[in-house]
Amino acid sequence: MYRFVEPVVLLLLKKKKRSYGYDLSADLQNQALTDATIERGALYRTLRQLEMNGCVVSEWETDTGGPARRVYCLTERGEEHLEEWAVVLENLSHSMSRFVKDARAELRTRETVKTA
Repeated sequence: MYRFVEPVVLLLLKKKKRSYGYDLSADLQNQALTDATIERGALYRTLRQLEMNGCVVSEWETDTGGPARRVYCLTERGEEHLEEWAVVLENLSHSMSRFVKDARAELRTRETVKTA
């Protein structure tokens, strides 16, 4: 289910404009596409990969009065990639709905046969 970390991170950055990894980690659990707990390491690996692919940029923020923190921002390429994910997830949603409908119909048919 870790593959679904990427679209959620992209969406969170689109909504927030800029965010720290720690804040993204907290928000990720609320927006996740899975019930599984997303480990912080998976988030940071995803952020690094997105940055390598040009979807995210980051910089160290040092003027906060505390320790330096990395702040992440979505790029234009990141917005395009979010759109690609939206299409993939929409198609997956349709496929899953079809599967559930077919499975329920098959289960009703089997129950009818059992009771006959």
